[in-house]
Amino acid sequence: MGNANVSNVTIRPEEADFFAKLARDWWNPKGPMASLHQVNPVRLAFIRQAIDAHWPEAQASPKPLAGKSALDIGCGAGLVCEPLARLGAAVTGVDAAAENVSAAAAHAEGVGLDIRYMAGEVGALDIGAFDLVTCVEVIEHVADKPAFLRDVAARLAPDGLLVMSTPNRTAASRVLLVGAAEAVGYVPKGTHHWEDFITPEEFEALLDDAGLVVTARQGIAWRPGKGLHLAEDMSLNYILSARRG
Repeated sequence: MGNANVSNVTIRPEEADFFAKLARDWWNPKGPMASLHQVNPVRLAFIRQAIDAHWPEAQASPKPLAGKSALDIGCGAGLVCEPLARLGAAVTGVDAAAENVSAAAAHAEGVGLDIRYMAGEVGALDIGAFDLVTCVEVIEHVADKPAFLRDVAARLAPDGLLVMSTPNRTAASRVLLVGAAEAVGYVPKGTHHWEDFITPEEFEALLDDAGLVVTARQGIAWRPGKGLHLAEDMSLNYILSARRG
């Protein structure tokens, strides 16, 4: 799901193959990717908060990204790309799995959205820089995280906004995200490898090394009666925004 450059490819082929096999069912809210459909509104709420904070002049607009470009790295079948397009952005989606890109392009066409999708390693694609770069639930699938983040940073315009999310490496995430979630079929078996998760502190240090500064961070938590929501609790999953330092 992650992407990198030709000389230092960061995506594990087995990870790309795993998600490619899920491509045709990606848009089924009751299918194997149901968990993504459930968490997507929570991610998008944070993304909108980050957009409003970064571009306060657009806070009142239903299309705050009008006139801006957006890139979603590790886009899957387009669950984040399509909402970004509806917010007014000229959107590009990149994924290491060609099957995901095909599914994303077909769905966008079916709903009348003009989104550019490309398959490959983001560092190897000559696509320039973007006002907004998103990359959700990707870095935990990447072999060389520093190299990957350098490629991500290279796609961010000088005054751009970056939003990324990932599971935290905690005892709770090991039990719930890897053990229980896969055991009951909430996520497909093999989705997560706990040892590849990174803590918020580790993530912030990696971003700093890539020349980026974290501007906001929230947990994505779950509780009975409320479901998934943004919270201070980062023990399972978290989402952050960053800009150039």
